[in-house]
Amino acid sequence: MPNQLTLELALPPPTYAREDFVVAGGNGEALAWVDRWPDWPSPALALSGPTGCGKTHLARIWAARAGAVLVNGSDLDGKTVADLVELAAASPAIVIEGADRAPERGLFHLYNLMRERGGHLLLTATSPPAHWSIALPDLASRLRAAPAVAVAPPDDELLGSIILKQLGDRQLHAGAGVVQYLVSHMERSAEAARRVVAALDRRALVEQREIDRRLAADVLGELSGASPPP
Repeated sequence: MPNQLTLELALPPPTYAREDFVVAGGNGEALAWVDRWPDWPSPALALSGPTGCGKTHLARIWAARAGAVLVNGSDLDGKTVADLVELAAASPAIVIEGADRAPERGLFHLYNLMRERGGHLLLTATSPPAHWSIALPDLASRLRAAPAVAVAPPDDELLGSIILKQLGDRQLHAGAGVVQYLVSHMERSAEAARRVVAALDRRALVEQREIDRRLAADVLGELSGASPPP
């Protein structure tokens, strides 16, 4: 059966449950801050790090705990003060993903509204607020006062743990060296690990193959559209 048939089904949506978050040195401090809520010293917390480091998962954990609404920073563009008042009134907590792309005045008004209501904001971005180009001095000072926590991309140990958890959740067994091989050749993110393990599961089932190094190479090649890595 052609290989591509094993990859045709859409992946199930990712789960962002607290128990599915794999903790390591690079994300432990951020998780501790999320768990510390609502005992934050500021109305806002900023999480920063590269794509795939786990910011979204952390934000969803906090959103579930705090009953937060989710907003993309760019979606605040064009919002009126009345719109922001309505948004702030809708929930005591708001996640703003890509907060560095939010219009400054909109973010400033929303920060003030949440502070007045005793609410909280969780901001995510690839860099901390201190590195943003902020023209509004009052907004800059408010964000400087907020805790800013970096989330590191998965290291080898964490990525391997994520792969093992994904395999375990699917009751799959991988041959010797498969996890190490995947860690050495795949994109370094939890979402990539989920995609790879799902593809391994499907291809092993359809082709009646064991999950070994050769199958891992075939799947990585298929997902990347390139020749399998050596």
